[in-house]
Amino acid sequence: MAEHPYGLIARFNTPGDLYHAAEKVRDAGYKNWDCLTPMPIHGLDTAMGVKRSIVPRFSLTGGITGFCTGMSMIWWMNAYDYKIIVGGKPLFSPLFAFPVSYELTILFTAFATIGGMFFLNGLTQLYHPVLKYDKIHRATDDSFFIVIETSDPRFNADNTRALLAEAGGLEIAELEA
Repeated sequence: MAEHPYGLIARFNTPGDLYHAAEKVRDAGYKNWDCLTPMPIHGLDTAMGVKRSIVPRFSLTGGITGFCTGMSMIWWMNAYDYKIIVGGKPLFSPLFAFPVSYELTILFTAFATIGGMFFLNGLTQLYHPVLKYDKIHRATDDSFFIVIETSDPRFNADNTRALLAEAGGLEIAELEA
């Protein structure tokens, strides 16, 4: 097919078949592979050995940054930039700064979450080699697929094909790079 293929793809008929195949691929020690499904499958992340996402850390960092930015901004404006004493009130109070800090916390959290998701997912990727597979449209309808990339250290075309066949893979094909 191609001089340097992207990987191997195998089709599965049911979510259960895919789930058990994912466990076999994980147990075989593969790292650069993925499952394509038309719907969420409960527990598939565990079957694949996917660790918990670190997107919440981006969110927390964004929220703390937003809160501190709001407090600092109000403190700077009231204590240094534009000092006005009204009715004997202090130049800074957290009560005055809370509404601004609250809104900036939400805003920075949202931006950090979206930015972190884009960064970790490798977006914006406008094209992927899996899209060259002529039956990939079935991954959004009625079939389930496993794709194992040639960049995986354990990848060997014959052994990987045998593993996918043993796991119940149908229509095992090579993907062009």
